[in-house]
Amino acid sequence: MPLRRSSHTPAPATETIYAPQFLATTMGMFILVFLVAFESMAVTTVMPMVSELLNGERYFALAFAAPIASGMLGMVAAGEVTDRWGPKHPLFISVAIFCVGLLICGSAANMQMLIGGRILQGIGGGAITVAIYVLIARAYPGHLHSKIFALFATAWVLPAMIGPWLAGLMAVHLGWRWVFSGVAVLVLVAFCAMIPVLKSLDSERNHDLGKVSVKRLALAGLTGLAVICMNLLGNSNSRWSLAGLALALVVALLAIRPLLPRGTFLVRRGLPATIMTRIFITGAFFGVEVYLPYLLREDYFLAPDRAGLILTASALCWSMGSWLQGKLGEKIESSTCITLGAVAGSVAIATALATAIYHPPVFVLVCGWAVGGFGMGLIFPRQNVNMLSLSAKEEQGFNSSAMTVADSLGNAGATAIGGVIFAMAAAGTGFISVFAFSLVLILILIAISPRTKGTPAPSEG
Repeated sequence: MPLRRSSHTPAPATETIYAPQFLATTMGMFILVFLVAFESMAVTTVMPMVSELLNGERYFALAFAAPIASGMLGMVAAGEVTDRWGPKHPLFISVAIFCVGLLICGSAANMQMLIGGRILQGIGGGAITVAIYVLIARAYPGHLHSKIFALFATAWVLPAMIGPWLAGLMAVHLGWRWVFSGVAVLVLVAFCAMIPVLKSLDSERNHDLGKVSVKRLALAGLTGLAVICMNLLGNSNSRWSLAGLALALVVALLAIRPLLPRGTFLVRRGLPATIMTRIFITGAFFGVEVYLPYLLREDYFLAPDRAGLILTASALCWSMGSWLQGKLGEKIESSTCITLGAVAGSVAIATALATAIYHPPVFVLVCGWAVGGFGMGLIFPRQNVNMLSLSAKEEQGFNSSAMTVADSLGNAGATAIGGVIFAMAAAGTGFISVFAFSLVLILILIAISPRTKGTPAPSEG
């Protein structure tokens, strides 16, 4: 059975993502996504130690903001290239850039060198995600898309559970440099499993699309710079910082508009609405989650390890929700999954808001946020599935990059705005104000989620 097929070609009901013709691709992508996720979690754990040892405390925030910004450039570049030449060559290049960035970080003599490596990591990591989305569209039939994205959810949940602990062990017993260098070696090993599959893909060249758009690459870079500014200015309530944040947000929105499907900000039915829901869900959910450990420490006096259990419970339920939507497959529409996930997210955020106001037992917040994690497991994979089903073959790269760019913008934008709201709130109302803002975002998402239903793109041939 050939690897390349239309995303809408009927297939035997017994066919799975672990069938012999898919097994190497499935496991290679799973390990690759797992390692990218692990590196993200691990860096959060070791960066305080790294910045201290390299005398770069003043660059601490930039070390996190830089790969987010450069990731946007990688996403857009990969989208441009995959639409013209397919996912084969972009995957080779993006993995190479990601590994070079890791090795530079692992051998960094100062913080400036480490940030340079982090920039390359961001470019490579962003491009890897987009290229993998397109590979899924080209290598798997449509009825398996929900299942492969469910597997990817597990690839992110496992690092969330063990990544910080394992990174701490590596830093203590092997040295922090191995957190970067060791992952680079493992990424290369995992990628080797995918090489035979990539070689089997036909070489493609879409002459109708012309050359890669330099304008889009420039706009992606500008959006990334605006995101860096939002991250750096987002926790201040000074007049100049607020003005700078507002300007950065406006620049980001103007620059990102051509990088998204036409009609995204108008929430047009189908693909544009699907991309818009990604902006709202990442902004609403992660805009609250970043403050939950802080809330538990300040109002419940919990130690960091116990406060972190709420995130672990949410991650486990995220995996369960993702598994369920994959199990249901085409029995439930993607738009329905997106709506149900948004409703579950609203329950979680409302619970967080009620906790900030009334201070019920911690168990209430744990349960509420677990419901939100379950909802995220429903909504995230189905946004990706819906995006691919509504994309013509020559638009799969562009639309995949749009989805990942929207993800970054929603996360960074809401976190920055939330930081300002928290800083400006009256004494004792910071958490309430931030959570209320996120609740508004999730309610808007519920209202627009039915508009994600659209007509699938015609199959090939």
